[in-house]
Amino acid sequence: MISSVTACEILLSGGTVVTMDEDRRVIDDGAVAISAGRITAVGTAAELAHLAARRTVDCRGSVVMPGLVDTHTHLYQGLARSLGEGMPLWSWLAELMWPYAAHMTTDDARIAALLGSVEAARAGTTALLDHHYAPSDPQAVLAVADAVESVGLRGVVARGMAGTPSAVATAHGLAGRLFSRTSSDEVRLTKECIEARPPGSRVLVWPGPHNVTYADQDLLRATAELARDAGTGWHTHCASTPHDPEVYRAAYGTTPVAWLHRHGLLGPRTTLAHGIHLDDAEVRMVGETGTAVAHCPVSNQYGADGVLRLHDLRRAGAVVGLGTDGAAYNHRQDLFECMKQAVLVQRMHHLDPRASDSGEALELATREGARLLGIDAGTLAPGKLADVTVVGLDAPHLTPHHHIPATLVYAARGSDVTMTIVGGQVVFEQGTCTFVDEDAVCAQALERASALVRRAGISRSHPRRTAVDATPDHTRRAEAIATRRVSAPVSADPMHRSEG
Repeated sequence: MISSVTACEILLSGGTVVTMDEDRRVIDDGAVAISAGRITAVGTAAELAHLAARRTVDCRGSVVMPGLVDTHTHLYQGLARSLGEGMPLWSWLAELMWPYAAHMTTDDARIAALLGSVEAARAGTTALLDHHYAPSDPQAVLAVADAVESVGLRGVVARGMAGTPSAVATAHGLAGRLFSRTSSDEVRLTKECIEARPPGSRVLVWPGPHNVTYADQDLLRATAELARDAGTGWHTHCASTPHDPEVYRAAYGTTPVAWLHRHGLLGPRTTLAHGIHLDDAEVRMVGETGTAVAHCPVSNQYGADGVLRLHDLRRAGAVVGLGTDGAAYNHRQDLFECMKQAVLVQRMHHLDPRASDSGEALELATREGARLLGIDAGTLAPGKLADVTVVGLDAPHLTPHHHIPATLVYAARGSDVTMTIVGGQVVFEQGTCTFVDEDAVCAQALERASALVRRAGISRSHPRRTAVDATPDHTRRAEAIATRRVSAPVSADPMHRSEG
């Protein structure tokens, strides 16, 4: 139904409108009207031609679509882009990322967040969830939130923390300077950050423990409780690599997801990054509780970490959004690339071209991502937040474009975006971000990246590791901590799946 409004602030007219509404309408020669940060009307250009618009944008030859939502990234990694190639994930953390993160300053983190936010805005991302590790003091966390907002984006900074070193973290060489605070201190500092960014803020703060596998269990319980009390989400890595379940079972006699379920930590507020290595029982636990999963298909392939059980999770009831992951484990903040890979990895894994399609990828990147972040966006419909992306179709690689969803997912790139609108504000157009000086951001990022890498003693040509190197390490370490279990054995866990 077309709204009865007679005027608007911005009218996007003449483009192909991909609504992602309940009917998945695609409107040729369409139009979208925006006022007061919300969409006020959607229809054909002829139907909205009567509107008196303060600004009319000619979108002929373009697609007008919901803004893309990045449900998992690490903006602080932006100054380490291209380092650590070929390293297994936990070696990559212990030998590269933790030393890098431990030497970051607040200003390093701020510049990295600006750099990543600019890249995201240029690629049509309107909202993101930044899992921020370093530095993690309130001043730095809030500086990162300010940086994201200063570019014009909305979203969440999930404050990363590890708490008191666990047996797993210690055994695997992960318990470095990022584990310097007690779990109780981490909870207190996170509460301060949440209170500084109350409900209604454009960029919120959530509790974001590093990873279920190696974080302190008391920290996981306490921060989930904090999220419930504060009315926020709760974000953490879970089951990212094939080794995570075996390492966790060796230490605790169960698996990460089964432990979360047993302690009531799954649910609509919980968002799990990756969530790859789950068995049937764990998929049911995630789905039945309405837990969300941030799917990062590009970084999962980069680290050879595995393939998400996408359809099993969605059929079970889980909310699944797309994430880019950090610039040091993906290299680009481009959800168009992630959409394409989300489809292709499912098809290759199942050896079936029907395993996923462009329509599903668009759902994950728009409406489902908005659901995961809890924002009233993700579709072009009256009343929704005016988070909109405009994609030009006049490039050779987009010509012809018979089927628009397929064109967007398989042929388009972030660099084809011509305009990004967040809450009715144009944050990117005509090749540049409108609220920040991109050239200055890039210059500062280059200077700080070089200084940070030198300070952390990181080689720019780090020796490659192979999967063959990694497996014995994990197996040996899992065996080493098996004698230090800190929870009940498998038989005592009523939610633990049967073996075999």
